[in-house]
Amino acid sequence: MENKLTIWLLCMISATLLSCSAEDQKTLDFSEAIILISPQITSPLKETAGTILVEEIEKRTGTSLKVNREWDSNTRIALVLASGTSLFGKAIPFRKGSGAPERQKEGYRIFHESSEAGNTLWVIGADARGIFYGIGKLLRTARLSKGKINLDAGFEFSESPQYALRGHQFGYRNTANSWDAWTVGQFDQHFREQVLFGANAFENIPFQKVNSSPHFKVDPQVMEVELSKICEKYGADYWVWTPAPRDLSEPGAYQEGLEKQKDFYARCPRLNAVFVPGGDPGENHPSDLIPYLEDLSKILKEYHPEAGIWVSLQGFNKEKVSYFFDYLEKHSPDWLKGVVYGPSSPPIALERELLPEKYMHRFYPDITHTVRCHYPVENWDQAFALTLGREPCNPQPEMYKRLFQRDSPHTDGFITYSDGTHDDVNKVIWSQLGWDPGKDPATILAEYTRFFFGAEVGEEAARGIFALEENWDGPILENPAIEKTLALWKRLEVAYPQLSGNWRWQQLLMRAYYDAYIRDRLAFEKSLEAEAYEILAQADSIGADQAMFEALQQLQKADTEPVSQDLKEKVLTYGEMLFQSVGAQTSVEKYRASGAERGAILDFIDYPLNNRWWLEDEFDKIRNFESEAEKLARLDFIRTYEYPGEGSFYDNISSADARHVTSKTDDAIGFLWENNGTSRKRLSTQLFQFTPTLDYDELDPESDYLIRVSGFGEALLRANGQRLTPTRYEKGYEEFKEFPLPRELISEGKLKISFDKPDEEHLNWRQQSRVTDVWVIKQ
Repeated sequence: MENKLTIWLLCMISATLLSCSAEDQKTLDFSEAIILISPQITSPLKETAGTILVEEIEKRTGTSLKVNREWDSNTRIALVLASGTSLFGKAIPFRKGSGAPERQKEGYRIFHESSEAGNTLWVIGADARGIFYGIGKLLRTARLSKGKINLDAGFEFSESPQYALRGHQFGYRNTANSWDAWTVGQFDQHFREQVLFGANAFENIPFQKVNSSPHFKVDPQVMEVELSKICEKYGADYWVWTPAPRDLSEPGAYQEGLEKQKDFYARCPRLNAVFVPGGDPGENHPSDLIPYLEDLSKILKEYHPEAGIWVSLQGFNKEKVSYFFDYLEKHSPDWLKGVVYGPSSPPIALERELLPEKYMHRFYPDITHTVRCHYPVENWDQAFALTLGREPCNPQPEMYKRLFQRDSPHTDGFITYSDGTHDDVNKVIWSQLGWDPGKDPATILAEYTRFFFGAEVGEEAARGIFALEENWDGPILENPAIEKTLALWKRLEVAYPQLSGNWRWQQLLMRAYYDAYIRDRLAFEKSLEAEAYEILAQADSIGADQAMFEALQQLQKADTEPVSQDLKEKVLTYGEMLFQSVGAQTSVEKYRASGAERGAILDFIDYPLNNRWWLEDEFDKIRNFESEAEKLARLDFIRTYEYPGEGSFYDNISSADARHVTSKTDDAIGFLWENNGTSRKRLSTQLFQFTPTLDYDELDPESDYLIRVSGFGEALLRANGQRLTPTRYEKGYEEFKEFPLPRELISEGKLKISFDKPDEEHLNWRQQSRVTDVWVIKQ
């Protein structure tokens, strides 16, 4: 095994400076480089290292560097991969002491040295992986352009990773929104790029059926082995995510699960870890799951002696969690390598505390989703949630740095949860933070854009990525960043047409156009709804039926007189380009996405951003009322739904512009998903919190108030800490609970509303109680 050797990677570059004067000697030119590869590096890593450097430089410069097998006195630039103290008679300048990064596992050092023989750039790697990480840093740092390969003279950099495990999940399956359309070559290139940014592990999801995706170009049973080979080629760990049969107690399920795994293990040339989720999916009690895992480990060891079994406690209740950790405490099994923390696991700090030290703790963070997920987009406008959905292009460097620094210290590293290409920036952010959690996202993105887009565009493109994250911060109509972001990306689009075929470029541009289109639609459709309510206010004089007719005509202008169709056309164009370039499935009907939640952002681009669907349905009900008085009363209620009158307050709990809400959506699953995302309920009903908090400081202590709540299920409301008794308590959607507010509780004019969480652990989150709207109504 390569990692058992002390292998030193050296990249030695003897270069002629571009300028001869000492004052101007700032840039090294190695456009005529010759690469020297040490014979001590064993295959396949020896061939892989040289291939990476030659191919990646040639793609960006058009220059094909040559590889030599011996030292050449005429060599102006040499990349040397070596072990030992010398190479071809040249002494290797190792630093003394064991604390240097290049002496730590996977670490490396790059530095420029000037001598009479020329200028030398050394890249020293601690082991086989250090070779690739050193090459990655060189490629991310050098300024590569047509015919030019430049690096600053005096350059020096060294690092070793803080986290042992740094990987990403790449499930070759239909539910991924792009990968099921990939070839082996595309995976090879992508894994290479991830390694060059510091990743050391990849996790596949095997056992997919041949006909399970219309996009498969390779039999999934062939691909799952090919991915193993690619990992071996790049020295990366190959993981697999393989749930146990849903019910191990069913006759034959236990043995069938073992046999299925055994066949797969036998076919894989490389396999380092098997992750069996305890839940999501899986409903097995640990008393059934643990024996299965133990038997699985025996089969795994037959074919891959160094591989380990991992398990998560996702979906475990308190009894299951106690059973599992009691088992570890009593039996201390050696067959278990570690525990994976994922969504719906016990709290991450508690899980680490309960886990005996002999076991590793792997993080399984969800960096791919925006709603109904582990990490919600913070302060996201509802209009984006309704249209962009769960899997849009979602670069969030600042948010993920905060979350990484908060949660990762409880773990030994991570393999992120991903389901497509849309989170590409997030993968690089996590990989690089795995090396140095304090690394500035600006530095990471500068290297990302330089590597993938070129040195000349890198700096401005990096600003554009930060701008896309800023687009999502707060209420859309109060965010001036959206217009500026589009202007920036439009300039880049025009200035660098050569990047039009680059899928990373395409999806960033698509997001900029999409965000701007939603902004324009939201402003227009909100104005239409406001005008419709003005018409309803005239219902007493023009009649209920006429008011509804005219209000609907106004609302329907969203379809008959749509705005900003030029922006929409650009989005659709990039959707087609992304399908052609990287298989991105942005529509169920057009591109055969596996489902509406799986990146199908084009299917929701015109989803109503006002309540016109709800109003249409309400008007249909009202027309059947027996009396005009009933019709007028209901229309007045609808018109004043969000406007309860002077001295009263209303909040859509999950709206980014809610005035009084101080809590965040609990865990970003607060999005009512029904009818494949085309719910006709009020917009406020479609986002929720389980236990929101609200603060008010403008109440009149001399007045009586009624607190009204809408949502679903229970609402255990407290006012300034005191549980209130309801006088009305309906539990359905768009029904109401009402709580008289005792005047003595607001003697200072201040009110804090909170909700106790009911005991609903036995319910799936979709059936648990939630709050959508809160009114404080002055009587």
